[in-house]
Amino acid sequence: MIVVLKKTADEAAIRRVVQHVERLGLKAHVIVGTQRTVVAAIGEKRGDERETLSSLPEVEQVVPILAPYKIASRETRPEPTVVRVRELVVGGGHVGVIAGPCSVESEEQIVEVARAVKAAGARGLRGGAFKPRTSPYSFQGLKEEGLRLLALAREETGLAVVTEVMTPHQVELVARYADVLQIGARNMQNYNLLQAVGESGMAVLLKRGPAATMDEFLLAAEYILDQGNTNVILCERGIRTFETHTRFTLPLATVPYLRERTHLPIIVDPSHGTGIASLVPPMCRAAIAVGSDGLIVEVHPDPSRALSDAAQTIDPETFAETMEACRRIAETLGLTMDEALPVSS
Repeated sequence: MIVVLKKTADEAAIRRVVQHVERLGLKAHVIVGTQRTVVAAIGEKRGDERETLSSLPEVEQVVPILAPYKIASRETRPEPTVVRVRELVVGGGHVGVIAGPCSVESEEQIVEVARAVKAAGARGLRGGAFKPRTSPYSFQGLKEEGLRLLALAREETGLAVVTEVMTPHQVELVARYADVLQIGARNMQNYNLLQAVGESGMAVLLKRGPAATMDEFLLAAEYILDQGNTNVILCERGIRTFETHTRFTLPLATVPYLRERTHLPIIVDPSHGTGIASLVPPMCRAAIAVGSDGLIVEVHPDPSRALSDAAQTIDPETFAETMEACRRIAETLGLTMDEALPVSS
């Protein structure tokens, strides 16, 4: 249920409503909007909670939440959520771009690409330190050394570090180095991990599973939100279909569809979504055209020598050209993207 408070409700009134919700055995989530404050009352209901809450003097009305995902729903929060981490801003009409290599390979590699993508306008640096690979014989990442190198690249450029965490026990370690915790597609329904990153309070980038429905995707986000962590970015990275001409099928209709149903920002991963480097720039442009809140793109100084996902990785020059094209599209739609900034020495 959504408990809509009167415009006159102060902090004391909000606390009283929260306490009443909790006495009913429900979990209270306070959502402060520009017009008024609401309290989402989540949990198993007995049947008389709506009438009880409606009788409180601080309450204007109580509305049932129809969507299976409660906190992620636009019914709960009509206004868009904006996630801000360092200079990276995603949502609310601002397009945030995250770029970098699939895997951190060396100090020279990660610092070079960080400088290049920042110069082109990216505000987040992606890079895998722990790499979940289909084959146990593939490069598995540099692990904590990779995290240390990401932090070093952040010191050089100021970019927000976005990197994947694979298990609940890794959360504390990765959180010491990263700014945004990424949940990869393979772990979208790893509920223990979702709860752990939710409890961390850090910004989370949640990728859609390759066979997940929209409801499953949003319910995965709900696990994070239910821990009181509202800094969640959804990422469409393609789904598995019968097609073989691309690595995955990248359904950009996901963006406007989710926009109608959730307040969370939505970004697109055209690198994993296509698996083909030449398709990445046009799909970046298309993602911005349908109203994506951002992009996450694989960029490597020398894609042919990348230790993982070389086929879908673009070079810094191509990335810079793509960013300029995306910026023009964003401006046409009334969206904002950061202008290219000089790299700090």
